Amino acid sequence: MAGVNECFSIGSVVMCTNCFDEEIEGEVLGFEPTTKMLILKCPSTNNNPLLSNINIVNLAFAKDVQVKKESSFNPPPLPSLNLNRLNNRIKTQIQDKKRQISAMSANVSPEAQKLYLTITKTIPEVTWQGQNIVVYDQVIISPPYKADNVKGTGNQEDKAILYIKNIVEKFVKDTASQQVSSTPTTHRSKPAAATAAASQPQ
Repeated sequence: MAGVNECFSIGSVVMCTNCFDEEIEGEVLGFEPTTKMLILKCPSTNNNPLLSNINIVNLAFAKDVQVKKESSFNPPPLPSLNLNRLNNRIKTQIQDKKRQISAMSANVSPEAQKLYLTITKTIPEVTWQGQNIVVYDQVIISPPYKADNVKGTGNQEDKAILYIKNIVEKFVKDTASQQVSSTPTTHRSKPAAATAAASQPQ
């Protein structure tokens, strides 16, 4: 449609007639001049005053557009973006993806990969050393990746070693419970011949 306004004020009331001769009247929530998309908040079709219909009208296909009421409302300025927080989130996501790639590229079992990823959720200093999982550069978890396979370079009662052991124990228990819950239950039935014999009168 020619002559479409370059801008519609937020809060203005506009009525559009689309290519099907349907009239849509509502309050302007937003307008994108490049694509000529107009967002209108209209009364709810179920007459509920607490609800509203949101209509997106492509003014390029509208037959007529009329501004019923011009709004003088000036929207508040957009809040500034916290670039440091965004950059930290990007770095965290990149590190998570690198850990996932590292887990999948290691020549280990799927359970070992899951244990590796489980540890990285709380401890970022986790690497692979062959098939061994190394935490804090001092705690080593070797196959088959049980609590008894957690060893350290220092005292075995060190807090870091005990903490890693607790993580491994919990992982093993959770994995075992998941396997039990996912195992289908089978019911054995008596052989047909035995059942028939039992039903015959003595």
